[in-house]
Amino acid sequence: MSPLLEVQNLETRFFTPDGIVCAVNNISYVVNSGETVGIVGESGSGKSISVLSILRLIPSPPGKITGGKVLFEGKNILTLSSENLRKIRGNKISIIFQDPMTSLNPVLRIEKQITESIQLHLGLNKNESKLRAIELLKKVGIPDAEGRIKNYPYQFSGGMRQRVMIAMGLACHPKLLIADEPTTALDVTVQAQVVELVKQLKKELEMAVIWITHDLALLAGLADRILVLYAGQIVEQASINQLYKNPRHPYTIGLLESLPRLTGKIPEKLPAIEGVPPDLTHYPKGCPFAPRCRFAVEHCFQEDPPLEMIENGHEVACWVKPEV
Repeated sequence: MSPLLEVQNLETRFFTPDGIVCAVNNISYVVNSGETVGIVGESGSGKSISVLSILRLIPSPPGKITGGKVLFEGKNILTLSSENLRKIRGNKISIIFQDPMTSLNPVLRIEKQITESIQLHLGLNKNESKLRAIELLKKVGIPDAEGRIKNYPYQFSGGMRQRVMIAMGLACHPKLLIADEPTTALDVTVQAQVVELVKQLKKELEMAVIWITHDLALLAGLADRILVLYAGQIVEQASINQLYKNPRHPYTIGLLESLPRLTGKIPEKLPAIEGVPPDLTHYPKGCPFAPRCRFAVEHCFQEDPPLEMIENGHEVACWVKPEV
């Protein structure tokens, strides 16, 4: 069975006055139907840019997709006409953005914002699309959906606005839902509710999910497989069990070590990864993580390692591949 989404050697660049920013560098992965793939990494690692590139939402100028293919159901999205691309965006592939307050139009009622894509893609009339929107609000747990559909975004709390965004994303029964750090601005309790909601809806609608986050702990109970991004490239790719039990890239090891533990002796302070990410306008010759890596050897500074299979379903881009 062919994958739902196949990203092949994707490259995205930003042409700025300060130089060319190598934002996404030759990344490849697949997403199968019904699967949840987590993409994790620090701020600036290329997580959001990589998925915005999938839907050709990169601002141009200065951004440009300079290489690769994005195959969705066998069709290359990067070569589709604008008209054919619009048939996929918001319909077969939907996205939940990071900040619902800036993603929702503040001067339009919630009803208008949800029904717009329903009328466009499903061909329902005004009354039918309104009933569909109310049904969606109920599905995502918003009380008094019939009354609240007339509200403006400012009349909702942060958690409720995020639920509205999820309802908009699910409006046309997408085959793939992209969630771009949808819980970042929420408190821990509401975050857990949103995660459980997406898991439940994914099961009901049998859709695939790409979940972007900087929080490895959040993905533990959510994802089937995880991609670890650093400096715009995949440094480790593994199933959830493989990654947590046997991380083999020093960056992944550092991320896991920095998580607070509920068992054992409580340290005075959490371990941190020393240093800062590289300047992507001057991409390093060797491994981009080498200057921050405690396992680095001389060869790490000379050549960027390829992504290699170390066991079935587990790939690592590292010359050392330490075991801890």
